[in-house]
Amino acid sequence: MTILAGDIGGTKTRLALFEQGAERPVAVVEHTYKSADYPSLEAVVAAFLAETGEAPDGAAFGLAGPVAGRVCRTTNLPWLVDADHLEQLTGIPRVHLLNDLEAFAWGIGALPEDALLTLHPGAPDAQGNRAVIAAGTGLGQAGMFWDGRNHHPFATEGGHTDFAPGNDLEFALLRFLAEEYHGHVSWERVVSGPGLRNLYRFLLRHRGAATPEWLQEEMAQGDPAAAIAKAATEERDETCVETMTLFVHLYGVEAGNLALKQMAKGGLYIGGGIAPKILPWLQQGLFLESLFHKGRMGPLLRTMPVRVILDDRAGLLGPAVFMQARGG
Repeated sequence: MTILAGDIGGTKTRLALFEQGAERPVAVVEHTYKSADYPSLEAVVAAFLAETGEAPDGAAFGLAGPVAGRVCRTTNLPWLVDADHLEQLTGIPRVHLLNDLEAFAWGIGALPEDALLTLHPGAPDAQGNRAVIAAGTGLGQAGMFWDGRNHHPFATEGGHTDFAPGNDLEFALLRFLAEEYHGHVSWERVVSGPGLRNLYRFLLRHRGAATPEWLQEEMAQGDPAAAIAKAATEERDETCVETMTLFVHLYGVEAGNLALKQMAKGGLYIGGGIAPKILPWLQQGLFLESLFHKGRMGPLLRTMPVRVILDDRAGLLGPAVFMQARGG
């Protein structure tokens, strides 16, 4: 069985053809596309099939957005994806749609051990549900229900729940963002790539600071969030350092919230494009301190392993694992 798998993000779309393997699917060809260059997923898939000349036996796609039946309207792209329509247009006989973090969760178990970095080991006999949180273009969250033998990934839209401030500075942040987002401020507005830029803009105004000219140039040349993180790591700008400190704190707070809601005694996994790029910040202690700071539930959280996923291919591998597990 050949499987077309896709990791559909707001910035890039990755498609790969997998062959069924004894332990996990094996990728044989992979292409990456800029999502904004295409009007639809159908157009990207058509390009991939034309370039490779392949005719897969089935396909599964992880999409950033809620999947309703066999349809998904993506959150960070103007795409309406319909599995039935994809089957008709491409001739692929079986097409499945998954939430992107649900797909990511399917891929975790197929990753090699060196693709995971342990921030906190948790209890030696840790077993149970798992949770996945991933900051990137947005903030994805998923759960993995433990039935006593296997984990069963399921989707959530937890990143769109209400941001909850914990001190005066964060209350000021909430007021700042509420003006911009018409009253509703989600966790995604503060813990994501765009969220990092939001924090920086807030702190500039709150502190009465200005962006130095050299940073303006770096932000204009590429990803502003990456420029802010780089300046913070190099300690070249005080506001950038404060921005990253606040970002890491809030990431830890929401990661702890998710771990409690899912009772993730089997482990909390930190994925997405940002985490591997800011590992030194995550390892400094603030992230875990913020994660564990849950009053009476702190001791429970400390029993849960916390791991960073270093290989972002889990989001591409996951749909293929899903298809192989269900036999097409």
